[in-house]
Amino acid sequence: MAEAKRERFGSRLGFILISAGCAIGLGNVWRFPYITGEYGGAAFVLMYLVFLVILGLPVMVMEFAVGRASQKSAAAAFDTLQPSRKWHWFSWWGYIGCMVLMMFYTTVGGWMLSFVVKMATGAFNGLDSAGVGEVFNAMLANPTELVGWMLVVIVLGFLVCSLGLQKGVERVTKVMMVCLLGIMVVLVARAVTLPGGLAGLEFYLVPDFGRLFAGATPAEQWATFGDAVFAAMGQAFFTLSLGISAMEIFGSYIGKERSLTGEALRICGLDTAVALMAGLIIFPACFAFAVEPGSGPGLVFVTLPSVFGQMPMGQLWGALFFVFMSFAALSTIIAVFENLISWSMDKWGWSRHTAVARTAVIVCVLSLPCALGFNVLAGVQIPAIGDIQSIEDFIVSNNLLPLGSLFYVLFCVSRGGWGWDNFLAEADTGKGIRFPRWSKLWLKFGIPALILVIFVMGYVPKFAVWLGMA
Repeated sequence: MAEAKRERFGSRLGFILISAGCAIGLGNVWRFPYITGEYGGAAFVLMYLVFLVILGLPVMVMEFAVGRASQKSAAAAFDTLQPSRKWHWFSWWGYIGCMVLMMFYTTVGGWMLSFVVKMATGAFNGLDSAGVGEVFNAMLANPTELVGWMLVVIVLGFLVCSLGLQKGVERVTKVMMVCLLGIMVVLVARAVTLPGGLAGLEFYLVPDFGRLFAGATPAEQWATFGDAVFAAMGQAFFTLSLGISAMEIFGSYIGKERSLTGEALRICGLDTAVALMAGLIIFPACFAFAVEPGSGPGLVFVTLPSVFGQMPMGQLWGALFFVFMSFAALSTIIAVFENLISWSMDKWGWSRHTAVARTAVIVCVLSLPCALGFNVLAGVQIPAIGDIQSIEDFIVSNNLLPLGSLFYVLFCVSRGGWGWDNFLAEADTGKGIRFPRWSKLWLKFGIPALILVIFVMGYVPKFAVWLGMA
C-alpha cells in the first residue's frame, strides 16, 4: 500500500529542474565567483570542472540510484537495499546534514530577500563599498531584522512544500528556475556590455595558469596551487549538495525510463551553467568599475551593491540581481525542506501536513542561533573557524558533505553494502548514457582517496591555529 501512495514528479523536466534547483544555490552565485576571483579566474574554473566530472558526477549518480532503487528517502533506503541493517545508522546522516545546512542557509536566504527590498527602495543609492558595508553590518547587528527575514524564508519554503510534491514543490520550483535563468540572461547581457567589462571577461574566460602558482618562492607557489586544488575539489561537493542525501530523495520520485548518468549530466550541466553565468555577471561588472573580484564573501553583499550603484539604472539591475540570488537560495531551501519532510514521513509514518508542521517548528528553533550569532550571540566563536554561521557551515562543508559522499561510494561499490553490480544495474536502467563500467577501480580507490584528502586538508589550517603553529 505504501508503494502505491509514493508521490511522483509530474514530468521529467520537473525532476531535472528541481534537482538542479537543489544544487543551484549560494554555492554557485555567492561562493563560486569569489573563490574563482581569489584563485585567478579561468585556470581555476577549468580545474573545478575536472573535479566536478571525476568527483561530483559519480556521487550524484549514486545518490539517485539509491533513491530510485529503494523508492524511499534516506530514512529507509539503506535498510531496503541492504537488509542486514549494517548501514542503518547512515539513514540519520542525511537528516542531520540537511537540518544543519538549513540552520544557517535560512538566515543567508533571508539576507537575499532583505537586499531585494533594500536595493529596490534605493537604500544603497549613492553609497560606496564602505557605505554599503555599514548598511550590511547594521542589518547583522539587528536581531529582529535577521530573525524576521529568516522566518519569512522558512514560512515561504514550508508553504510550498505543504501543497505537495507536484502542486507545490515541482510547480513552484519550475517557475522559479525559469525566472532565475531568464533574469541571469538579462543580467549577463547588461554586464558584458559595460565599458571596461572586456577585461573581466578575459580574466574569467582566458586561462592563465601562472595565477595558480602565485608567490615569491617555489614553496609559496606550490602552497598557492595546493590551496587552489583543495578549493576546486571542495567546491565540486559544495555546489551539488552531495553526501547528505539531498539528491537521493529525488531519485525516489522518478521512474526508470531514463538512465541516471544522462540525467545527472544534465543536472550538473545546468548547475555549472548557472555558476559560470554568475561569473559573467560579476567579473565584467567588477572590472568595469575597478573593483577587486577576489574580495571574499563580501563580494556579493558589500562590493556588488556599490557597483550597481554606479551603473545607469543600477537600482533596477541590482534589484534583479538579488531577486535572482533569492530564487537560487529558495530553490535549494524548498528542495532540502522536501528532503526533511519526506524523511520524516518515511521514518515515522507522518502525513505530509504533520511532517510540514513539526519540521517547520524544528527548523525555526534550530535556525535561531545562526540569526542571533551576529548580534546577541556574537561572542560564541571557535578559534580558526569563527562565529555560529561559520561553525555550522564548517560542520556541513568540511565534514558531512565529504564523509557522506565517501559513505555513498562505499555503499555502492563494496560487498558489505549494496554492491557494484546492483548499483550499475540501477544506474543503467532506461534509455540514455551508461555509467562507465571500467571506472570501478576509480570509484573504489580514487574517489575515496580524494575525499579523504579534502577532509584532512579542511582541518590542516584549523589544527595549525589550535596547536599555536599559525
